[in-house]
Amino acid sequence: MFGKLYLCATPIGNLGDMTPRVVETLQSVDLIAAEDTRNSIKLLNHFGIHTPMTSYHEYNKVEKAHALVDKLQTGRNIALITDAGTPAISDPGEVLVQMCHERGITVTSLPGPAACITALTLSGLSTRRFCFEGFLPADKKEKVAVLKELQQESRTMILYEAPHHLVRTLEELYQALGERKITLCRELTKKFETVFPTTLEKALEYYQTEEPRGEYVLVVEGKSLETKRREEIASWQDMSIEEHMAYYEKQGMDSKTAMKQVAKDRGVGKREIYGYLHGNE
Repeated sequence: MFGKLYLCATPIGNLGDMTPRVVETLQSVDLIAAEDTRNSIKLLNHFGIHTPMTSYHEYNKVEKAHALVDKLQTGRNIALITDAGTPAISDPGEVLVQMCHERGITVTSLPGPAACITALTLSGLSTRRFCFEGFLPADKKEKVAVLKELQQESRTMILYEAPHHLVRTLEELYQALGERKITLCRELTKKFETVFPTTLEKALEYYQTEEPRGEYVLVVEGKSLETKRREEIASWQDMSIEEHMAYYEKQGMDSKTAMKQVAKDRGVGKREIYGYLHGNE
C-alpha cells in the first residue's frame, strides 16, 4: 500500500489559525517536508510536534520530489508544509503534487490560511470572479507578455510582491493597466495588519515617501466590461465592414453568423450589412 501526501496549510501570521486537524496530522505522519526547516521548527515546537522533518524548497524541488515519492511508495505518509499558508500555491509543492498523481499516490489537502484569499476578502473589490497571478516573472520578456495579458483581464487580479520590488511593480502595473483601484495588504492576521484601498496612481505617490515593509498582497481591479465594450466599438469604427467580417470569419464563423455579429456590433440591422456587402460586389 502506498502512503499518502498531506498538504497542510499553516498560519500566515497568527498561530491561532492553525487547525486541530493539521496539528493532529503533523503529529501522526512519518515525515514532514518543509520549505524552510529553520522557520518551521518554531511552529512545530509551539504545538509540541516532534515528527522528523526534511527540507523541500525551490532549489531542490525536482530531485527531492523523486526522493519523497519513493518514500511514499514504500507506504510512508508525508505532510508538506510551506513557510506560511497553503502548500502548492505559488510554491514548489505543485511539482510534488504532480509527481504523486503521475505515480498513483493519493494526495489530500487540509484547508486553512491562504494569503491570496484573505486579501481578496478584505480588498473591497469584486470577489465573484478573480484570478491569481502570484509573483510577476523575473524574466523581462515573460513579464511584458504577462502584463499584456492582464491589460484585458476583467476579473479581479491578485499578485504577491516583496517590499524591495513593490514600487517597481506598481509602476509596471500602472503603465500596463492605467488607473485602477488597488488594495495593498500586508502583515495579514498579525497585530499590525494593514489593508490599504487606493488607486495605482495614489499608491505610487504614497510609496515615494513611505518605505514598503513586509510581504504584500496586491488586489487589483479588473477592466470593466463597459470599458472593454467601448474599446471594441472604437476598434470596429476604425475597420471597414469587410475587415470586420474578416475578423470573425478568421475565428471560424461562417459568413451568415459573421454578418449577424457585425450588425450587432455596429448597432444596425443584418440587412444593412448584407446590402452594403452585396452592393459592393
